[in-house]
Amino acid sequence: MARLAGGEDRALNDLMERHAPRIFHFLWRMLGNEEDARDLAQETFVRVYEHRGSFRGGEKFSHWLYTIAGNLARNQIRWRTRHPAASLDLEPEPGGRSLGEYLPSEAPPPGERLLAEERRAAVRRAIHSLPEGLREPLVLCELEDHSVISAATILEMSPRAVEARLYRARQALRKQLGPWLD
Repeated sequence: MARLAGGEDRALNDLMERHAPRIFHFLWRMLGNEEDARDLAQETFVRVYEHRGSFRGGEKFSHWLYTIAGNLARNQIRWRTRHPAASLDLEPEPGGRSLGEYLPSEAPPPGERLLAEERRAAVRRAIHSLPEGLREPLVLCELEDHSVISAATILEMSPRAVEARLYRARQALRKQLGPWLD
């Protein structure tokens, strides 16, 4: 990031190569739509480039990057709320690939594969149905492997607030996914 802030525009390519896959998956999990996630991942790096001069060298770049991506995701979610004609389906478009297809897996028997896909779809729906304030800490801590302190920095809230939201999110998921947990 120091190279980019110093005027070396090609450094953006290195940042994108290193961070774009994780940002895409974070946004996909937040939005439940691969196309929107792809668009916002690109927009995240446009914002990084546009605001390269405002990055403070003392802060962790990944926190700054996730803050930008999270803000874009929240704006997209608000936009969807105001424009209900947009699809909120978690399923990929016909011919599209779902996140499960990107995950490595052994070739389980067809029955197990179908059950696993149904379970993944139920979890995606449950996560996507969480309120935004619970979804984002859950995605950051459980799916993106950020610590509570890291998530608190990204979300600009206290670690205790993140822990409380994680607890409430987990409780809501347990309630929604009860039949899958048995």
